[in-house]
Amino acid sequence: MPDSRDVRLSPSVADRIDDRLPHTEFESVDAYVDYVLTVVLDEVETDDRTTDAEVDEQQVRDRLESLGYLES
Repeated sequence: MPDSRDVRLSPSVADRIDDRLPHTEFESVDAYVDYVLTVVLDEVETDDRTTDAEVDEQQVRDRLESLGYLES
């Protein structure tokens, strides 16, 4: 990780990662945390985009109904 920032972890989280590390393909706590956070953020951002798309679709349906193109 060429450009990185420091992040503080609680001792209990750090201990849990240390316990998991030997059972993973990751060579460091930094690599493990980076991967886990990337996966979580990807899921959250995907959920956000899906929610936005659903809202947009509903807005379009409502507008089409108000214009008489769709029946409610």
